[in-house]
Amino acid sequence: MKQKVLIVDDQFGIRTLLNEVLQKEGYEIYQAANGLQALHVMKQHAPDLVLLDIKIPGMDGLEILKKMKEINPEIRVIIMTAYGELDMIEKTKKLGALAHFSKPFDIEEIRTAVKQYVS
Repeated sequence: MKQKVLIVDDQFGIRTLLNEVLQKEGYEIYQAANGLQALHVMKQHAPDLVLLDIKIPGMDGLEILKKMKEINPEIRVIIMTAYGELDMIEKTKKLGALAHFSKPFDIEEIRTAVKQYVS
């Protein structure tokens, strides 16, 4: 059975890039442009790993992460951010985020991290 990865980012281009790269690696990919979509996908498909952007209009990544942990305390989450907000990154780590990547990120580093945390 394929490992499932949920990509949560309001930027279509980033979702598309990550989708293409990770599909080639054999993962089943789900995408969400906002928090409500992300939580819906999570409940429907129970992803093994979530790539979560912090800066999303409406419900921000921190709030999405909290709600995801309420649904599944074991969910694995990697944070992506275009902002070097250390306090926000620290908060996500306290909530159980496994790693974080600053945008623009190195796609190979993301691919390696997904491989590491999905199995």
